[in-house]
Amino acid sequence: MMTRLLDRVDGPADLKKLSKRELKQLASELREQMVDTISITGGHLASNLGVVELTIALHRIFDSPKDKIIWDVGHQSYVHKLLTGRKERFASLRQYGGLSGFATPEESPHDPFGTGHASTSISAALGMAIARDLRGDDYDVVAVIGDGAITGGMALEALNHAGHLGSNLVVILNDNGMSISPTVGSLARLLGRVRFDPRYRWAKEEGEKILKALPLGDVVWEVGRQARGRVKGLLLPTMVWEELGFTYIGPVDGHDTAEIERALLQAKELRAKPTFLHVLTTKGKGYRPAEDNAVYFHGVPARRVSNQNIPTYSEVFAQTVLRLTRDDPRVVTITPAMPEGNCLSIVAAEFPQRVYDVGICEQHAVTFAAGLATQGFVPIVAIYSTFLQRAFDQIIHDVCLQELPVVFAIDRGGIVGDDGKTHQGTFDLSYLALIPNLNVAAPRDENELQHLLYTAVNSGQAMAIRYPRGSGLGVPLDSILHNIQIGKWEVMREGNDVAILAVGVTVAPALEAAHELAANGIKAAVVNARYIKPLDVEMINSLVRHIPRLATVEENTLSGGFGSSVARLLQDLGIDEIPVKIIGIPDEYVEQGTQAAIRARYGLDAEGITRQILSMFPGYQAGRRSAKASKIEPASR
Repeated sequence: MMTRLLDRVDGPADLKKLSKRELKQLASELREQMVDTISITGGHLASNLGVVELTIALHRIFDSPKDKIIWDVGHQSYVHKLLTGRKERFASLRQYGGLSGFATPEESPHDPFGTGHASTSISAALGMAIARDLRGDDYDVVAVIGDGAITGGMALEALNHAGHLGSNLVVILNDNGMSISPTVGSLARLLGRVRFDPRYRWAKEEGEKILKALPLGDVVWEVGRQARGRVKGLLLPTMVWEELGFTYIGPVDGHDTAEIERALLQAKELRAKPTFLHVLTTKGKGYRPAEDNAVYFHGVPARRVSNQNIPTYSEVFAQTVLRLTRDDPRVVTITPAMPEGNCLSIVAAEFPQRVYDVGICEQHAVTFAAGLATQGFVPIVAIYSTFLQRAFDQIIHDVCLQELPVVFAIDRGGIVGDDGKTHQGTFDLSYLALIPNLNVAAPRDENELQHLLYTAVNSGQAMAIRYPRGSGLGVPLDSILHNIQIGKWEVMREGNDVAILAVGVTVAPALEAAHELAANGIKAAVVNARYIKPLDVEMINSLVRHIPRLATVEENTLSGGFGSSVARLLQDLGIDEIPVKIIGIPDEYVEQGTQAAIRARYGLDAEGITRQILSMFPGYQAGRRSAKASKIEPASR
């Protein structure tokens, strides 16, 4: 069997020994390794296939980890992981206890900065460059920004500051014309003129060959350089990067290792001011299915058995939005670069003027929605929980302070799974519930999701609806939508020993736990606490009159979450003798793994809920009742 070149690469230094022919073979092996692994583990395939040659060139020209290479978004760092001593663990990618799907400093010194969210690399790189200058150190700092991250406001802020400071820094734009879906916005159109206009490619590639072959080469080359500059100016009016204070190099063929290396060497030698290197790549390069459908292969799911007949929460959300958009001309939907993830293509296909993809600009998305709301529209901001964190001030200042009826449809709430700690939606109930003038809800199943959306759109108030990743429970979907009174809960099961107040996705395992508790002689009431804010004060008062114990269950951090709100309410009501068991996620970041594995770890599955509630009854053990606990005694009142 032929030995792979990849097996001989244990670190970046090994790359510097390879010939041009061997580099081409290595690129092929890297692509094959990623396709084979990601088809099993799931992950971001297309973006990594597109940066193979760029990553090889970076590690041949720069000396990581002395030199700092920051990947943005960090999901395009798989090739980097394979080349920096992690290939033996690559099969554990995105698995419980395995390699992260993003760049993370805890994993390797070759990852100088964690980048799970987009548009952060240039700010971090500038900070590292200034730290180097202040200390008098000697290392290079490189920010590789791609998959639409350059459109993020934070990236533009950092470019502005970097150009002002003028410190030595290399920014590499991995321009594949895509985020998850095609990149949107004026900046994307500007870059597209370079990507697809044949005039500049001709001037750069063919023009150089002709000019170099002529006599008086130095003089003619200078004329050629100026000509290229004029063409570049024609294609990029005002030369935006140079106006920002950068030396612009490019565009460069991102799949020609030799060309990239020449450009990187040039950037490395330009120390007078920051350098902007524009690299053109093809998302999914080398794997035809991914090249043909880069959107689908952006994030490949792990190979697992699932019921394909049950719609996901995202699909039910989109179908409901489509109904609401048809019925109500006020409804407009906004998403920050997540139209595919939020399944909004079906809405955009029928109502292209009422679905807006604003790019990776979460803050703008929220305030844009606020502006629409001031003029009588009802905007739905469709966003992942972990990304809504980035617009916290806009929710407060631009929406809730002004009492505007914006609907936040928060996908991936709670435990997300394989994407790991940067993407778990475990803080939203805490940071949303503290905001005045904002109703916060979580459906127990996909049917309730559609009714809550209907309620939110017709409420005239700001409302956040948080729902989980993945398939629903398979319940029937009502054909007629109806209002669910804001602040009112639902009793799912009667009981008089303990009341379990469950939020959203935890309602189903709480019902299972109640069944198991009944086998232990404990009668548990189960409440669908679908409104986290406002709380159902009337129901809580009713429950504590005849049930001596309460337990709350949520897929959210315990700090400031639903359980904390319930405990504070009991204190405000002067009810301090009722023991309350708060079940949720402790004060830590949740690592990657399957949703089932993580829920089991934190006691959020039926077995874990049962075990924790049994701990409220001295003498009980999960699965059996001890002899001295033959009778349940009510708590003292």
